[in-house]
Amino acid sequence: MIINRRTFVKAAATSGAAFVLPGTAPGAPPAPVMRAVPSSGEMIPAVGLGTWITFNVGDDPVLRDECAEVIAAFFAAGGRMIDSSPMYGSSQPVIGYGLEKLGQPEALFSAEKVWTSSATDGAGQIEQSRRFWGVPRFDLVQVHNLVGWEAHLETLSAMKADGRIRYVGITTSEGRRHDLFEQIMRTHPLDFVQLTYNVVDREAEERLLPLAAERGMAVIVNRPFQQGALTRQFEGETLPDWAAEIGAGSWAQFILKFIVSHPSVTVAIPATTSVDHVRENMMAAAGPLPDMAMRERMAAYIRDL
Repeated sequence: MIINRRTFVKAAATSGAAFVLPGTAPGAPPAPVMRAVPSSGEMIPAVGLGTWITFNVGDDPVLRDECAEVIAAFFAAGGRMIDSSPMYGSSQPVIGYGLEKLGQPEALFSAEKVWTSSATDGAGQIEQSRRFWGVPRFDLVQVHNLVGWEAHLETLSAMKADGRIRYVGITTSEGRRHDLFEQIMRTHPLDFVQLTYNVVDREAEERLLPLAAERGMAVIVNRPFQQGALTRQFEGETLPDWAAEIGAGSWAQFILKFIVSHPSVTVAIPATTSVDHVRENMMAAAGPLPDMAMRERMAAYIRDL
């Protein structure tokens, strides 16, 4: 294992991301585990909603309504963070359609990205994205895959200082450019970092996750299922009986519980077009989460498949 017991305990203590289970009304769905944003103490559910590919449905009215139903189920299950990008085709206006249909839910934590190589076009792109969403401001704007990161971080820092956004971050995916990503984390006062991490893709455990805890940065995990490849890979395999000890009734929940139980992880953002799947994903952030010994057991089981 890359992460050892001492590192696990230290990260939990320093990240400001302790597990909290808020109370729920009788008959309501179990409340999701909440994690703290280290730079502010704000609490957000440990599972959010990604929109890469899944919300790129254009103007198709049936598909747009299906996405709106996914958003509605997400909020009904206690969700907050929805993440998107200008790179994601029509995802932004589709999110805006769903939010408008739901009356602009107050619980929303809007996570957007700036994605342009032009140093001067960033602010305009963010404004266009804001209009697509129909929100007064974004909670978080991230530099997508470090494209034009130096200029865009200056823009985002100024926007944060002016109150036009609340948090600033950077993203990477699929293990790309980790050396540069680490350098930026060490030298810039970021609120969030977004990266790929799951029970198979564990490179982030070596340096990035411990550094996020050390620097007081929230961590968003993208591609938790490798765009569905992991769940397809395991669907013919038997879920171990002991998965019930952590409330994992499916491979998706097994994978998500492994991710969000890492003490440096704030929120994972699986993407889906299915109401049933979004409910299943949110249930992964409810109930017990693996401790260090269980994480080791889970990782060993996957290695031996």
